[in-house]
Amino acid sequence: MAFESFADFIAMGKHGPYVWSAYGITLVVVLANIVAPLIRRKGLVDDIKRKARREQAES
Repeated sequence: MAFESFADFIAMGKHGPYVWSAYGITLVVVLANIVAPLIRRKGLVDDIKRKARREQAES
C-alpha cells in the first residue's frame, strides 16, 4: 500500500485539503447535473397537465 495508515491516506502527503475539496466539488457538480433535469422535468410535466386541464375546462 502506498500509505502507512488511513490518516496518511486522508492527508495525502499534505495535499489532502486540495485533493478532498476537488473530490467534493466534483461530487456536487455531478449530483447537480443529475438532480436539476429531474426537477425541471417535474415542473414541465406539471405545467403541461395544468394547461391540459385549463383547455378541457374551456371546452
